[in-house]
Amino acid sequence: MREHSDDAITDFSHRTLEVDGVAKTVHVAGSGPGVVLMPEMPGISPDVLRFARWVRDAGFTVYVPSLFGIDGAYPTAKAGEEVVRRACASAEFRAFAGGGTSPVTRWLRGLARIAHAECGGPGVGAIGLCFTGNFALTMALEPAVIAPVVNHPSLPLDDPGGLELGDEDAAALRDRISRYGLKVLAYRFEGDRWCTGQRFAAYQALLGDAFDGRVLPDTAANTDPPPFFRDVVGTPHSVVTAHLVDDEGHPTLRARDEILAFLTERL
Repeated sequence: MREHSDDAITDFSHRTLEVDGVAKTVHVAGSGPGVVLMPEMPGISPDVLRFARWVRDAGFTVYVPSLFGIDGAYPTAKAGEEVVRRACASAEFRAFAGGGTSPVTRWLRGLARIAHAECGGPGVGAIGLCFTGNFALTMALEPAVIAPVVNHPSLPLDDPGGLELGDEDAAALRDRISRYGLKVLAYRFEGDRWCTGQRFAAYQALLGDAFDGRVLPDTAANTDPPPFFRDVVGTPHSVVTAHLVDDEGHPTLRARDEILAFLTERL
């Protein structure tokens, strides 16, 4: 049984990192190659932190930037809806079709450069979740990012086949991924209405064989997620966080292990 309580995040250092004059809080833990783990709606929840600790314990330095919501808060429906409304109105994000690439990804690419400078190694990983799912792909425009993981990307919210990418960025990404032989690992649930098969097909069309999109059956999703996911998301969605089932051999736990193996191989 999961605890229905906030996470105090006492086992991370809490740093203020600045990129291009913009400062954000970043929670950092571990040692080894750097991995930037971005939060899902409605913020850095206890389930996101559980996944961050798994990344840390697998031998990485995990950087979790605070992009929206209250860090460590258990995801209630009412508070989560308010976070979504604020994020959709924010100039940092492009939540709807036609908006192009979200401006916050430039800051995240800077964070990746910081992580690589601090941790060394061949490069860093980038893991996006839900609202930030596609950001992991956009971050691959930064040469330091060599292991992008795109989990259930939900943007743009009003176009099930959209990719939340400007045309120039899409072309540059296709070129870099092809030129350097990068792979993009991605996950979704089969019946997810926020991250549909149309979206994965669009990624496949853009990236070809470099896109490794993996689909889990809806029956694999945790049936007792936090209220925000039960009442607002309303569909199997968060493969390695809110809808993960922490039982040995379970499909969602295998997905977690596949992501950790992908990071280990690449980094």
